[in-house]
Amino acid sequence: MNEYLATFYTHYGAVKFFKYCEANAVGARQAPVPRQLSASCGVCVVFTSPSWEIVKDAEDMEACFLCEAGGYRQIYSDKHDDTENK
Repeated sequence: MNEYLATFYTHYGAVKFFKYCEANAVGARQAPVPRQLSASCGVCVVFTSPSWEIVKDAEDMEACFLCEAGGYRQIYSDKHDDTENK
C-alpha cells in the first residue's frame, strides 16, 4: 500500500472525495495542503491505496502526489485552464 496526497480546486471536491473514501473503506484523512505543494482550496486528502487511480476521476482534482520519505513526488496533474471557458 502506498500513501498519496490529492489536491483539489475546491473544498467541495476534497470533501466529496473524502466521503467516497469513507464509503469504500479506503483509509483517508483531510489535511491542510503542505505549503510547498500549494492548492486552490487549501485542503487535501491523504489516502492509502495500492494505486493512485481511485482518485483519477474525482471531481475538481488538481493533482496527486506519492508521499515519499522526505517529500512528495507528483504523479498526476490536471491540465485545468479557467481561460478556456471565457
